[in-house]
Amino acid sequence: MPGSSRMPVSLRNTFIVKKGGSSSQLLSLNIDLFRNIVFFLFLLRWTRKGLLKLKGRGIFGTFADTYIAIRRTAYGLFLRAPGVRSQVQKQVLEAITKLQTKLVPSGPGVTRYLTLPKEGWTYETVLKELENLAAMDHTRWEDGFVSGAVYHGGDDLMKLQTEAFGKFTVANPIHPDVFPGVRKMEAEVVSMVLAMFNAPPGAAGVSTSGGTESILMACLSARQKAYSERGVTEPEMILPETGHTAFRKAGSYFGIKVHLVACPAPTYRVDIKSVSRLINSNTVLLVGSSPNFPHGIIDDITSLSKLALRRKIPLHVDCCLGSFLVPFLEKAGFETELFDFRLKGVTSISCDTHKYGFAPKGNSTVLYRTASLRAYQYFISPDWSGGVYASPSIAGSRPGALIAGCWASLMNTGEVGYIDSCAKIVGAAKKIAEAIVENPALNVDLEVLGKPLVSVVAFTSKTLNIYDIADAMSAKGWHLNSLQDPPAIHVAVTLPIVKVWEKLVADLEAVVEGEKEKERVRVVEGKGAKGKSMGDSAALYGVAGSLPNKSVVVELASGFLDTLYKA
Repeated sequence: MPGSSRMPVSLRNTFIVKKGGSSSQLLSLNIDLFRNIVFFLFLLRWTRKGLLKLKGRGIFGTFADTYIAIRRTAYGLFLRAPGVRSQVQKQVLEAITKLQTKLVPSGPGVTRYLTLPKEGWTYETVLKELENLAAMDHTRWEDGFVSGAVYHGGDDLMKLQTEAFGKFTVANPIHPDVFPGVRKMEAEVVSMVLAMFNAPPGAAGVSTSGGTESILMACLSARQKAYSERGVTEPEMILPETGHTAFRKAGSYFGIKVHLVACPAPTYRVDIKSVSRLINSNTVLLVGSSPNFPHGIIDDITSLSKLALRRKIPLHVDCCLGSFLVPFLEKAGFETELFDFRLKGVTSISCDTHKYGFAPKGNSTVLYRTASLRAYQYFISPDWSGGVYASPSIAGSRPGALIAGCWASLMNTGEVGYIDSCAKIVGAAKKIAEAIVENPALNVDLEVLGKPLVSVVAFTSKTLNIYDIADAMSAKGWHLNSLQDPPAIHVAVTLPIVKVWEKLVADLEAVVEGEKEKERVRVVEGKGAKGKSMGDSAALYGVAGSLPNKSVVVELASGFLDTLYKA
């Protein structure tokens, strides 16, 4: 039409195509840009991780870690290969069956109770069966033949604990208004332990079910503090390789990456320089032991404290094993080191009252420099339909009877009693260590690890298979702890062991001489020294402990845990 401004059809179609093409190109460019940003962030993230790895472990350490990881993976694939897997499973099943035979009673004289009785037993019947159960064949801890495990404070104290149990059997601290006595005792126990560790004004703590829960709570508090105050979402903690495995459990439970630091010979203390190199913006906690479980060595807490202060990172000191010994070393006349709240960098301490505090099992404490640190471990649910819920630790309901038993133990023993037990226990440990170091019948073949200051003495052998020695001591009725990396045995001295430490040394001399004679026979018969052992300790630690991949050990341990619940 004349004067029409309409675009010709061909031009209009071309414009639409170009317009559509521009939108498509723009979308494509946006997708490419997004893809590149994601790739850049991915690259940045892993570059940062790589640089932190190099900073923390060094070039050689990084290569060593990579080699170990590749070797572990390759060996794991080998163990899953057809044929190999069936053989491994067969041997694991044989080992677990052997374990079940040892732990689960059987035979014509054993009666199993797998369902509730139709009619309840009489008081006398139950009491008689309890006596039978208590009399089952076991390693004689009562005679001092067990390392650690039972921290017995004497028959009179046990009677007092039983009385305390009876008075508070139904008590539950979750209801402080119903059981005010339990609340009072729990608060006083925490206060007493805080005073032992020279806590400053404003310090706080809680009681827990044991050292593991105390450590878990300290790790949780550190994680929550870092998240709340610094926005840390990928928390990490730095742990001596000798630190209690409860820290690794905390890492698994709470998503905290664990960096293990070597504790090299001859001191077996954590390497402070390695700890310093591993610290980064994600670090939420440093850890030291006073003493550690494997070797009984106190880490250099003073240096850790200085490092923690300088880098503004919480420091937890694990005193679960040292408990009521380490605070009294000086008063008992022994060498000691600073380890507690007198060091400004120490922010939390775990202490088991059920070890050398002689409280009933199921008692521990976790202590904090400030109440605000304690609050980070609290769980509070303000909007639950059942009402406002608040608990100080993992457990909800807790046995008030245990708290009563703990309070009674501390009040009955007192500071003088703990100083006296420290003198006896640490004195016996030093005598055992001196016998190994100075006795020609032992020092040629055995070597004490590090410089133990408290109740644990760990030793290895320079000439013999240490696990054969462990099994031979077991055959003589002793229950000692086998260690790995390095292979060793440790004795955790308790009051019952104090009475029989000389027999322990005498039996150790006889065992060493017996193992030396076996080695001489092997050499004469042409079988070579350090022949293969079939003992329990050697089977687990000497063979399985040498595997690059620990999946077989995990299966054995899982089988052990399953066995605990076989009726």
